[in-house]
Amino acid sequence: QVHLVESGGGLVQPGGSLRLSCRTSGFAFGNYPMSWYRQAPGKERELVATITAFDDITTYAESVKGRFTISRDNTVNTVYLQMNNLKPEDTAAYYCNTKSPWTRDEFWGQGTQVTVSS
Repeated sequence: QVHLVESGGGLVQPGGSLRLSCRTSGFAFGNYPMSWYRQAPGKERELVATITAFDDITTYAESVKGRFTISRDNTVNTVYLQMNNLKPEDTAAYYCNTKSPWTRDEFWGQGTQVTVSS
């Protein structure tokens, strides 16, 4: 059974940093691309960052480029999102996601809340 468990969210002041983690199990983590999404109240869920499976190519939403970094550690089946210079508009629930490269299967974590406020 596939599990994605996020952690690391919390309350931080503007300009601060947080590191989110997504620990996974139940699938061949190293073969799957991994993504972070976020959803703010009243808004649609948006893609924040993606990292590919074998060559670790990363892509980011324009709103987080230069501030957020996605990375993965295949030895512990975990993907990370380092978030620096956080802004109030980064406040959202952040979700870990993966899509099978071979089927239509898609998996989500339960989310972790990030609140940026003074």
